[in-house]
Order: sequence, then structure tokens, then C-alpha cells
Amino acid sequence: MFTLAFFALSWGVFAQGPAVYNRNTPSHSTSDFWDNVRFGGGIGLSFGSGYFNGFISPAAIYDLNEYVSLGTGLNLGYSDFNRQTAWIYGGSLLSYFNPVEFLQASVEFEQLWVNRELERFNLPDISDNYDTQALFLGLGFRTRNVTVGVKYDLLHDSDSIYYDAWLPFVRVYF
Repeated sequence: MFTLAFFALSWGVFAQGPAVYNRNTPSHSTSDFWDNVRFGGGIGLSFGSGYFNGFISPAAIYDLNEYVSLGTGLNLGYSDFNRQTAWIYGGSLLSYFNPVEFLQASVEFEQLWVNRELERFNLPDISDNYDTQALFLGLGFRTRNVTVGVKYDLLHDSDSIYYDAWLPFVRVYF
């Protein structure tokens, strides 16, 4: 099956609010829950001769404590190259672990659906609809509000929307 080259080399920016974890506040407090929620997401664009790719991925993260954060996100992407277009949509489960101040490990699961159209000259167009998953293990270096690193897709195969199993990332915290 034709591999959809969604990312040849792309950088995702994950914008999040400040991490707030207050050990002195009882965990049953309503305000404590929202104090530990961070909103953000990613935006990406890539284009070239006859090629365009764009995506948006809003997300919400909850800080369980100063070391662990869990969350969920939505994914929406569009790709157009060589008379082929694709809409990609789905969701993500996110987890981040900060063992020390300068290091962040991550595990991310994505469930994506792909709706692809291929235009052919003098032949009927081809439509292909399928689902695909990605399971990323990532490692990044943190400095202040920025995390830069790389993640690897353990489930990468011919149906993957990603060109390569290795993807760089940049996360920015607000």
C-alpha cells in the first residue's frame, strides 16, 4: 500500500500554560483541579514544489504531580501532493515524565483516520479510507519553558502517515 508521506521532516510546537502543582492544597479542591490543567497544542506546515501539508493538534494536559502529566489531544491534518489529497483526523493520549529538571520522557498514542483521494488521468479516481495508529516514545531536553527532542513510532509501518519512524519535536510552555 502506498505510504502517505505526511512528515518528511516537521517540527511540532506544543504550547502549554505554566505547570502549577501545589502540595499544600487538598486534592479534593475544585480549584486545585483547574490549577493543574494546561491547554495547548501543535501547528505544523510544510510545502514544496507540488506539495502541501498542514496540521493542527489542540490538547489538554493534567499535572498529576511535579513529575507526571497526562492528557488528551485532537488531530486534524490535510495533505496534497502529486494529484493525491488526504484528510487525517483523530485523537491522542499523552503522558509526560520529568525525572529531573532538564529531561522529559514521553509516551504518546495516536489513533488516526485517513481519507485519501488519488486523481488519475483517463482512469477513475481511487479513494482509500483507513485507520492507523502511532505509539511514540520520546526524550527531550528542557530549559526553562522549552523542550527539544526526538520521538520514535514503535508502530511505524506502510500505513503510517509519517514518512519516518523518527520525528523531532519542540514543546513550548507558556
